[in-house]
Amino acid sequence: MAATASPGASGMDGKPRTSPKSVKFLFGGLAGLSAGLLRQATYTTTRLGIYTVLFERLTGADGTPPGFLLKAVIGMTAGATGAFVGTPAEVALIRMTADGRLPVDQRRGYKNVFNALFRIVQEEGVPTLWRGCIPTMARAVVVNAAQLASYSQSKQFLLDSGYFSDNILCHFCASMISGLVTTAASMPVDIVKTRIQNMRMIDGKPEYKNGLDVLVKVVRYEGFFSLWKGFTPYYARLGPHTVLTFIFLEQMNKAYKRLFLSG
Repeated sequence: MAATASPGASGMDGKPRTSPKSVKFLFGGLAGLSAGLLRQATYTTTRLGIYTVLFERLTGADGTPPGFLLKAVIGMTAGATGAFVGTPAEVALIRMTADGRLPVDQRRGYKNVFNALFRIVQEEGVPTLWRGCIPTMARAVVVNAAQLASYSQSKQFLLDSGYFSDNILCHFCASMISGLVTTAASMPVDIVKTRIQNMRMIDGKPEYKNGLDVLVKVVRYEGFFSLWKGFTPYYARLGPHTVLTFIFLEQMNKAYKRLFLSG
């Protein structure tokens, strides 16, 4: 007996059909794209710009770079400022990407980042745009102290070793080291930030009291090492991101100095 084709797999003419679930999976990955772009345009440009300016101003007249601790302080300052500027887009991003996992009656249904920002202000007030700002800034302080300082220090170490010159290979290796350090340092505060920004009210009370409450509950109910759950995929995402960020930054800095400062 011939097998009967499933209606979901093919139509009456025998041609394959794309199931609604496949379409939802394909385009569901685009949820929060506009918010992610706005976040990068605000947070990333702010932190990298501030770090570069402060790093150059604190470099000695003889070209001696700042020490590691000063690099970390510069990174903290840049990260905290960038996080404050980028928090509204971060809130929109987390809500939009989490929407598909919520029950239908609880979904917010934001159309894009600007619709999300407008509705958040209209329905919950302006301060909600900076909900979770403190843990976001705390995460940014940790991430940027680790990422920016470890990159600068790794690059300096590689150049001083005599085996590397100031080129893309050196930038790549320093970036991968920086990504590893950043992953280990940032995952616990990233969990705190995400859960606070995505929390809901339960019986009129917030799900978590503060960042410390999040950490305590995660360690108590999920185990200490759950703070680094998913380390490998996290590094697989952060590593390439760090590499591309610093390689492009280095190339743009070189182009800027060549075009505008060489004369």
